[in-house]
Amino acid sequence: MKQVKMAILVSLAMLAGWPFANAQEGFAAPPQTPYGRPISLESAKAAAAAAVATASANGWMMAVAIVDTGGHLVYFEKMDGTQTGSVEVAIDKARSAALFRRPTRVFEDGVAQGGQGIRLLNLRGAVPLEGGIPIIANGELIGGIGLSGGSGEQDGVAAQAGAAVIQ
Repeated sequence: MKQVKMAILVSLAMLAGWPFANAQEGFAAPPQTPYGRPISLESAKAAAAAAVATASANGWMMAVAIVDTGGHLVYFEKMDGTQTGSVEVAIDKARSAALFRRPTRVFEDGVAQGGQGIRLLNLRGAVPLEGGIPIIANGELIGGIGLSGGSGEQDGVAAQAGAAVIQ
């Protein structure tokens, strides 16, 4: 009887697509971007300025966080009128992008897929919300930028604008 119950449970799980049906899919290995010297305060301010300019031009009120390769805060700015809850979220997004060497959108997409993607919720420090981008200069990871205050897509657009000014 126990074997029959187990067979039914496994069959139901396979029909639902978790975890057995997705066992072959998996997720990409972490990017192998090497770490470089941590982002300077000057560069962090330049990235934040570009992100704020993009947000301002679109009427978005946002918090901007820049972290170094270890996820430590280097620079932070909150635009007037930005909701208070966005402060920690921006910092968490920047930290996640730097520590995991990938945009936080990757985690958001993985969780949205369901199945094995749900396991991403158990990665300590991984933020499954768009708006965190690794900052790469000369092919090396030097930090991360995180924005919060708009929609996920708006946060991502402004974060990308900030990361893009660092070469």
